Amino acid sequence: MSKTNFEFLDALGQIARDKGISVETLLDALANALVAAYKRRPDAAEEAVVTIDPESGESRVYGQELDDEGNVVNEWDDTPDDFGRIAAQTAKQVILQRIREVERDMKYEEYAGREGDIVTGIVQQTDNRYTLLDLGKVEALLPQAEQVSFERYDHGTRLKAYIVEVRKTTKGPQIVVSRTHPGLIKRLFELEVPEISSGVVEIKAAAREPGHRTKIAVWSNDPNVDPVGACVGARGSRVRMVTNELRGERVDVVPFSDDPIELIQNALAPARVREVRLDEETGTATVVVSDYQLSLAIGKEGQNARLAARLTGWRIDIKSETQLAEEESGYAGQEWAEGEWVESESGEMVWRPAEGGEAISAEQWSHAAEGDSAKATEVEATDGEATGTEGDGEATDGPPGPQPESAAAAGEAVGGEA
Repeated sequence: MSKTNFEFLDALGQIARDKGISVETLLDALANALVAAYKRRPDAAEEAVVTIDPESGESRVYGQELDDEGNVVNEWDDTPDDFGRIAAQTAKQVILQRIREVERDMKYEEYAGREGDIVTGIVQQTDNRYTLLDLGKVEALLPQAEQVSFERYDHGTRLKAYIVEVRKTTKGPQIVVSRTHPGLIKRLFELEVPEISSGVVEIKAAAREPGHRTKIAVWSNDPNVDPVGACVGARGSRVRMVTNELRGERVDVVPFSDDPIELIQNALAPARVREVRLDEETGTATVVVSDYQLSLAIGKEGQNARLAARLTGWRIDIKSETQLAEEESGYAGQEWAEGEWVESESGEMVWRPAEGGEAISAEQWSHAAEGDSAKATEVEATDGEATGTEGDGEATDGPPGPQPESAAAAGEAVGGEA
């Protein structure tokens, strides 16, 4: 082995140890580069391979002749006289390039499976488009869309962020992080609450308006562990750490429940709910609260109600007791006949009584209601011994069917259904 080859192999081994790359990987990369260098010669064979002896460091070129199926039918030593010089010139460039490629691959592999994880970085650069975070070996990209609107990211500030995507590029891995993702809340609580990291307490749902307020619903797999108390901590110490990391964002911790009514009641905390009425067909929950609790249940600009709706998955309609009473009293005293409006063979809408009988048209129903109203006015005037103008005529009895107590009610029913 020549002194040059010995120094070459020694340097190669040192690089491999420092960078965590195998010597075989570097030798393969160098051999491929030497093949390309050889083929640039005017007298080079059309097909060739380069071998590098890992013991001596000596490199040889073998020209090859292939058949139609790609099998080698002839091979000969075609090593140029000055190939040692060519190898020396190529080796440095190839090895450096290969080292960069391997380092990029190693960095990508390190972060490729970490989507949904939390990282801590130092702010390096900020502009109108994005903020760069130094994670140590790589940089993370915090786009404008993933930033909390009023947060300031000063140079040198330590910041926790949530990994949403890891992209493989020619310049290495590009890690996209977020400060607005609801997953950031879950990961921060995992860091502060041992019961969550161990699996005793679970965060079942989370709803967030970044920079303002967050609600999480928690559940305990151990009946002896209070999930809310575990997340809040002694005198609020644990939830305070999360709030500080979120720079003052308010966090509400509520108990989770499989019962949607109970979950909705919990989600609207700190407001106290008196009643919840569910409409599963429309996915709407009508929530009744005391009059003095209405503004608290809705929250500033509807924030409490919006977060509760996202947390539970129900569309929430909040009403005070007074509002509900006024709505229900609007229909008090009305009597409605049972039946349905259907389309006749002629295309006209008619009322078909539930108990059977002849169907009546909307016009007949309206005339019948007007006749009842006229009768009621005449009787009232007679009973009160008051003088006045009689009706235009005695109304005839209307056909069987819906007979509201007032013409207004009849008109409302016809207008609403026909």
